[in-house]
Amino acid sequence: MRQSAFFISEACFWHTTGEAALTAPVGGWIQPMAAGGHAESPESKRRMRNLMDRSGLLAQLTQRDADPASLDEIHRIHTEAYVTEFRALSDARGGMLGISAPFGHGSYEIACQSAGLARDALLSVLRGEHDTAYALTRPPGHHCLADSAMGFCLLANIPIAIAAARAAGLASRFLVIDWDVHHGNGTQSIFYTDPDVHTLSIHQANMFPAGYGGLADRGEGAGTGANTNLPLPAGCGHEAYLHAMRRIGLPLIRDVRPDVIIIANGLDANHVDPLARMSCTSATFAEMTAMVMQAADEVCDGRVVAMHEGGYSEAYVPFCGHRVVEGLAGIETGLCDPFLAKFMEQQPSPDHAAWQCAEIDRMASALGF
Repeated sequence: MRQSAFFISEACFWHTTGEAALTAPVGGWIQPMAAGGHAESPESKRRMRNLMDRSGLLAQLTQRDADPASLDEIHRIHTEAYVTEFRALSDARGGMLGISAPFGHGSYEIACQSAGLARDALLSVLRGEHDTAYALTRPPGHHCLADSAMGFCLLANIPIAIAAARAAGLASRFLVIDWDVHHGNGTQSIFYTDPDVHTLSIHQANMFPAGYGGLADRGEGAGTGANTNLPLPAGCGHEAYLHAMRRIGLPLIRDVRPDVIIIANGLDANHVDPLARMSCTSATFAEMTAMVMQAADEVCDGRVVAMHEGGYSEAYVPFCGHRVVEGLAGIETGLCDPFLAKFMEQQPSPDHAAWQCAEIDRMASALGF
């Protein structure tokens, strides 16, 4: 068992994306939903917290809140013009400051709270207060650019946390492993020329941003080689994701030898997510987390921090997230995933899984792994 912290704030559940059905705003042919209806709902996160409470996992963690990220901390990453406009719209009635990034009144303060959770989770591990930490961040952050919101993300939580760690002199070399089903384009863009922040995005090809794969995008200038993208074909499931981690994720950890590993824990590669077409299960996320922890023990004294990103199945995200937190903490609870057996029966056929793994091998070779 590891000393693990869970960073959470009630404020993050109060962020609103306005009335919608899935991701389309209500109006015209789009009927209002019974409970707001936007895919980026607080319920998947709230139900994850509730499941952790019910299983007894939460009681075995150090539960902490955090102060919001300050304006100075945000300006280390984001342009003054973007922050000023975001704040003004948030103080009014909300709006949209990028592709698929709606927000309501007060979302600026809540986004600062979310970034504060990410910052304190990372700092707590680097200071030795905890071995590992999980930040239940909402709104998410991995799509947010320095000068624009995007894909439900309003502030770049992970880059803000990394900048704070650097400013405190606590670490100099970072590895971000992003297994959200959508490409981590915001984190990539912010650190694209940085040789000391390595990013790995394992995502569904051509999903979001629309049409993007990114296999050839390896960084620029001094950062060349510090950015890795693995665009997986639609339909990948348990075996393909584990193969991707063995073939690329683990070698990258051992090659980079970071001071800390940050997991951008998107859970939307799950079998029933409404915004993706992958077939991962709670067992997939459990085994990927176990792989990261084992490698982290070898290279960075087990320092791993996870930040919550996407995941839109209110029924299944809690089970996937629960397994990740268990893995970080080294705790086994009596939790039983009631969906697991059925979802494992519905995995890609052996022939299809073999083809997916061969595609991963092809891309790994192209990347030099």
